[in-house]
Amino acid sequence: MQNHTLRIIPLGGLGEVGANMMAYEYDNQILVVDTGLMFPDNDMLGIDYIIPDFTYLKENRNKVKGIVITHGHEDHTGAIKHVLEDIYAPIYATPLTAGLMEVKLAKSGMMQRAKLEVIHADDTRKIGPFNVDFFHVCHSIPDAVGLGIDTPAGLIVHTGDYKFDHTPVDNWPTDYAKLAELQSRGVLALLADSTNAERPGWTPSERVIDEAFDRVFREARGRIIIASFASLVSRMQQAANTAARHNRKIAFAGTSMVDNAKIARKLGYLEIPDNQIVDLDEALKMKDDKVAIMVTGSQGEPTSILGRLSSGSHRQFDVVEGDTIVLSSHPIPGNEENVYRTINSLFARGANVIYESLAPVHVSGHASQEEMKLMMHLTRPKYFIPIHGELRQLKQHAQLAKQVGIPEENISVLMNGQSVEFTNGKMKLGAKIPTSYIFVDGNGVGLVNPDVMREREELSQDGVLIVNLAMDKLTGRVSSAPEITSKGFIVMSEANDMVRELREKIAATAAHANGSLKTDIEKMVGNYMYSEIRRRPVVIVNVSKS
Repeated sequence: MQNHTLRIIPLGGLGEVGANMMAYEYDNQILVVDTGLMFPDNDMLGIDYIIPDFTYLKENRNKVKGIVITHGHEDHTGAIKHVLEDIYAPIYATPLTAGLMEVKLAKSGMMQRAKLEVIHADDTRKIGPFNVDFFHVCHSIPDAVGLGIDTPAGLIVHTGDYKFDHTPVDNWPTDYAKLAELQSRGVLALLADSTNAERPGWTPSERVIDEAFDRVFREARGRIIIASFASLVSRMQQAANTAARHNRKIAFAGTSMVDNAKIARKLGYLEIPDNQIVDLDEALKMKDDKVAIMVTGSQGEPTSILGRLSSGSHRQFDVVEGDTIVLSSHPIPGNEENVYRTINSLFARGANVIYESLAPVHVSGHASQEEMKLMMHLTRPKYFIPIHGELRQLKQHAQLAKQVGIPEENISVLMNGQSVEFTNGKMKLGAKIPTSYIFVDGNGVGLVNPDVMREREELSQDGVLIVNLAMDKLTGRVSSAPEITSKGFIVMSEANDMVRELREKIAATAAHANGSLKTDIEKMVGNYMYSEIRRRPVVIVNVSKS
């Protein structure tokens, strides 16, 4: 790469919702924007979450001059501890974002690796060859920023997650003036959030939730339980304000919810009087119509507070007849099944469940189509690159760019790993960087690969059949009847004719095996089970000789 070329490398977030990570490289120096995670799909069995493949950054760790985090949501911060294990560079974040990250880094023992520098909207920082202007944007969490990244190759506007909310809960709208000022300097390229590119019109203001919450609180006769993301600080504020108006105390439940509420109050982003908050133990002793509880689990996670309530496995309390439960969130794509299963279970336990389809108890924090067009008009970029979204959303965002007059040849729809380069004001595709999903399974990072995931899927579909075969080492013959064990397949009853026949076939195959004994038996058992019941379990053969 020549020194006067700016290279932009998407490492995550282009082609999926979440795992956002972008690298800007100029003169052998790299600026990283966001280090997010992504929640697994339903078929990713046993996986806790997914992080971007940042091998390129590890291989070039000495070039990384700084990491900028645009806001405090997990899809932009969740991989920071993993990044810090391999890369040591200053981290730039606004006060709330930094505070939320400190809590997580302290719990993972990574605070000593974190060189956090707190910045504010309207600040400017020189990070290597990059002059970064931080400007405020509205989102569903306070203290979110977009970036004006000035480089010798040109000015880039990176929006982060944003919306144009004229009446935000914190009364701090997106900085239109800064966007206009950046436009006056000449924007080479706009990289903008595509999450809601398929939604026409404008995203509703957060204020519409106040009226919906008021109605819930007016009509509820028992406890009110509100489930939301633990980082949705503005929703905490709205729940607390509504509780106060209706003479209820508010309690927070779930470790991440409690921690985030504590740090947000400490930093002044969550304004709740001390006498308005009670802890969960006290809340459970109060009259049902005097308390509201805000909990984690709006995505139906089995180990969350709401997940345990739906299954009756929470240690401290249960859902009872008369409880009103509000899911103040939208299902993450691919997670709808978990959410609706949780809703059904809560209804079955006697709760009245209110969710987005029934009432406006949630609004998106992302721009819809008209706001996306406004962003393009405010910045007037020469080139446009849609970011943050699945391919269908990136493509739709590109269509919107064409509608507002950006030439098609100046629009680049990228996927993770496909770099783009700017030289002398011209854009072209660059080298493709190898990328893939990095699965986090418990404490294991990258120990599960796509092959293991396929094996898990096979096991989940047809189960496993284990054959233990004892052989006489002198004669080479089967010395006792094969033992057959089934896990997640069928009941292997001794009275089952199929089991008896299978044992005979195993013994016969062992007696006439002319290749690998294990392979021959595995193939025979697989073919036999498919011919009998049209299923192919995973077959494991253990051979012992005595």
